[in-house]
Amino acid sequence: MKHGWMTRRLGMEPGDQWKKEVVAGAISYFAVVYIVMVNATILSDAGMPLQAAMVGTLLTSIAGCLLMAFGGKSPIIVVPGMGINAFFTYTLVHSMKLSWQEALAVVTVTGILFAIVAFTSLYKMISEAIPKNLQHGITVGIGLFLTFIGLQKSGIVIAHQTTFVAIGHFNDPNVITACVTLVLALILFIRNVQGGLLISILVGTGLAYVLGAVNPGESVSAMDALRQYGGLFGELSLMKLADVAFWIAVFLLLLIVVFENIGLITAQTQMIGRPERFKGSLRALSISTVLAGVFGSSPPVAAAETTAGIAAGGRTGLTPLVTAVLFGATFFFIPLLGYIPDSAIAPILIIIGGLMVQGVKDMDFGDFTEAFPAFLIMVMIPFTYSIVDGMAFGFIAYPLAKLAAGQGKQVPVVMYGISILFLANFVLHGIL
Repeated sequence: MKHGWMTRRLGMEPGDQWKKEVVAGAISYFAVVYIVMVNATILSDAGMPLQAAMVGTLLTSIAGCLLMAFGGKSPIIVVPGMGINAFFTYTLVHSMKLSWQEALAVVTVTGILFAIVAFTSLYKMISEAIPKNLQHGITVGIGLFLTFIGLQKSGIVIAHQTTFVAIGHFNDPNVITACVTLVLALILFIRNVQGGLLISILVGTGLAYVLGAVNPGESVSAMDALRQYGGLFGELSLMKLADVAFWIAVFLLLLIVVFENIGLITAQTQMIGRPERFKGSLRALSISTVLAGVFGSSPPVAAAETTAGIAAGGRTGLTPLVTAVLFGATFFFIPLLGYIPDSAIAPILIIIGGLMVQGVKDMDFGDFTEAFPAFLIMVMIPFTYSIVDGMAFGFIAYPLAKLAAGQGKQVPVVMYGISILFLANFVLHGIL
């Protein structure tokens, strides 16, 4: 292929084939488009209108993929991140009592700081200061948290007066739908069927209507969804900018997006044999995070489903460019997406939770001073129903464990500072 201005802007090199890139972009789209429904469902739990949240998710994905195409020049697909969206809804809004407008402000301010980190060498300092065990513990803990949310939304696990949880009723059409969808999603995922999660959601939706688990609701047109979105776009509120809790939220979200994206982008740029594109990709993603708060979405990440496109031959920015175009076409299907019930979406949360828990294999359990703080993070995130509180237990325990073992000098100064911040957050919440 002749390499002109456009192909150079997309990072295409001699040997790269545009046909493979287009196919890779389409495959990436079908592998990740489920996020439109799933992310909007989680954001709606924060109080956002469902259809408007779908529009915000799409715009964030389109902008992120375009920035990655021309800025990162990598085949990385950018969409709102699973786990981070749970942090947005269940921690920032439910636990920390921010409104969704204030939580969007947290996203944008985090994005600005993320950009400062990405455009300097600070990302290395932050990444190296936090022990790997704690980083993996956060991922595993959020995975368990997502699984618990999925089990609750599906009705497989329910709240009970005498016990913390109880098994749901398996004669309930919603539970039947969720179980069938979960089994199908698991089979398709294990067999590496492209778009398997999307197929599972669609089949589960059809089954829900057949079983009478849901009834057809009032039709919402694409224009209605866009009109709803007018109350979401640019609605971030800076009213809490002077509050300590706001900056604690920003700090914690920054840690999560930095850790997750450094790991994902490093792996993905190495997979395509072009590690030199790491910086550009990280910078593109940081700008996407700034825009996410404006568009009305939780922060984006370098999607794990990017590997599907890479496996299909994606090597350049043309892959996310194609995916962005297909995301644009998805606007016309928003009226149909509104019919998808929780029982068809919840099983996907369980599958993704299972994927995130695999991070436990990278943890070092040989040193108890390293293992126990990470263990606290893993179990306390789902048990406290708060990512912030779960992280706090582990980050406070880490320097204490090292000091008890006479290894206090091994703890980076940054870690002591983070631990003090978490402890101060507990004290402030106790006083308030």
